[in-house]
Amino acid sequence: MSDPRNNTRADYRHFLAIQTRWMDNDAYGHVNNVVYYSYFDTAVNEYLMRVGGFDFRSDPVIDYVVETSCRFFRPLAYPETIEAGMRVARLGRTSVTYEIALFRGGEATPAAAGRFVQVWVERRTQAAAEIPARIRLVLEPLVAGG
Repeated sequence: MSDPRNNTRADYRHFLAIQTRWMDNDAYGHVNNVVYYSYFDTAVNEYLMRVGGFDFRSDPVIDYVVETSCRFFRPLAYPETIEAGMRVARLGRTSVTYEIALFRGGEATPAAAGRFVQVWVERRTQAAAEIPARIRLVLEPLVAGG
């Protein structure tokens, strides 16, 4: 991942508005670092379910998050609505790497940016599986540089 501080909203392909919650703030009055990972997870899975028709309760092929990272640039806090920008950095046969940035409303550069890697597996056997065709179809437009 290149230095995401240099990225702008135009570098991301899909956005999801996320309302911060009172419970997201920590004793310092800003969103606790662990919550940023929850925002990443929400952005990715909302897209997979709404756009890709993914049903995490019953689909025979499911995804596991195997790697995450986050770089913090500026604090976020309750109450504000943030926008999670998402793009696909790598779309493999059985895995996908997302780059996600969190933007404060109206700001051009991210307050935080992260990496989120999913591996797809057979629900029953837990063996590696190809990314389902309908999921791949909705991920392709998100590929950076694509």
